[in-house]
Formats: sequence, C-alpha cells, structure tokens
Amino acid sequence: MISGKRVIAVIPARGGSKGLPGKNMKMLCGKPLICWSIQSALKSKFIDELVVSTDSQEIADIAKAAGASVPFLRPVAIATDKTLTIDVVEHAMEFLRANAMQSFNYLVLLEPTSPLREDDDIDNMLIKLDAGADKFDAIVSVGEVNEHPSIMKRLSDEGVEPYCPELTMALRRQDNSPAFFPYGVAYIAKTQTLLAERTFYPKRCTYHRIKRYQNYEIDDIYDFIAVENIMRHEWKLA
Repeated sequence: MISGKRVIAVIPARGGSKGLPGKNMKMLCGKPLICWSIQSALKSKFIDELVVSTDSQEIADIAKAAGASVPFLRPVAIATDKTLTIDVVEHAMEFLRANAMQSFNYLVLLEPTSPLREDDDIDNMLIKLDAGADKFDAIVSVGEVNEHPSIMKRLSDEGVEPYCPELTMALRRQDNSPAFFPYGVAYIAKTQTLLAERTFYPKRCTYHRIKRYQNYEIDDIYDFIAVENIMRHEWKLA
C-alpha cells in the first residue's frame, strides 16, 4: 500500500513460447526465469497482492512455491501468442473482483522476460507516480538505445532505404538526440485509467529511466545467453 492506496502486481506467464520454448520455466542463474520477477515483487514495500496469470499448471506450481498467488489458470482463449497483455490484465482483475471482492488503485505489470530489475526500481516508480498522481496516470521504464531510429533501414526490393525518412541522421552517433525504448522492468498504472483506456501508455504517462545493463528482454536463446552473462557480471552470480 502506498499513501493509503492498494497495489497489485500481475505477472503474465504463458506456457507456450515460439521464440524460446518453455522460457518462463527455463533455469536462469539458478532459478526459473519467472522466479526473478516474483522475487522482485516480493521485495517491494508497497505491493499488497502478487498474482501470476498462466495457463500452465507447471508454471503455476513453480510460482506458488516461489511465493506468488495463482488463483486461476488462464483460459485458453487468452493464452495464445496473439493475446494482448491488456486482455490478460482485465481477466485477472475481473476474476479478483468476482471471487474475492478485491479492488486496487495501482496495477504493476512485471514481465518475466525482463528480469534485470534493481531492488528499488518498482518502489521508486510507484513513489514517482503516486507523487505526481494529479498529473500522471501511468509510468513506464525506459532505457536509452544505441540503435537510433534515424539509422534504421527498410529493405525495398533489392535496395536499402531509411526506415524513418523524416529523421535526420547525424554524422556521428553521439550527436543524435537520445531515443528510448520501453523495456519491461515495470509498467505501472492507475487501475481505473488502465481499464478505461486499455493501455499502459495512457494520455498522461511519465517515465522511469533504467541503467544501460537493464536494456534487455528475453525473446530468444541469444537474449537469454546475454541476460545470463549480464547477471553474472553485474550481480556477481555464479
């Protein structure tokens, strides 16, 4: 709870994955990938409820053993690779309202594929959003990217052309204006706004800047190898 407002964290963890089969259960530096996100949520001073939304009983068992609540198995209809995250969140919130009469002021979305969180990232984001609640309805974690949009290319027949022709590319990379990507360290929103606008990027959205080493999301084996080695380097893990 923060400033008298209740906070729920939702971790979406589908059993299927085309890019990296079984990734949410894959062992990463000694524990299943999903457990890193559960651990981050449990360290928060403000999160009141932690729910994992999964269609997999195996993931559910791992999540429960790690300290998360798994009050349901996600219906098959919203457990495909085309399912929108907002649909998963809406289902979880509706289930909790219908079965436990629980309501929350803030919702924290933690994607298992972004395990590179510092211990205070979530709470610092909640503090910033709550302090600016009169101006903002959501906060997202962003990291500065090296691959600037002005450098990106589009392939056309046998040729190469700018992906964003409206952007001027500087001669030196460091002369480009900074560009940022919303890495999934956390997405936090007022539940009322989230359900009304159905996006974690509502009209009134602010940001939390993360460090360079956190600029990774696990979508395939190469991402996994990179994150594993970053953890070992940054956090001195075996």
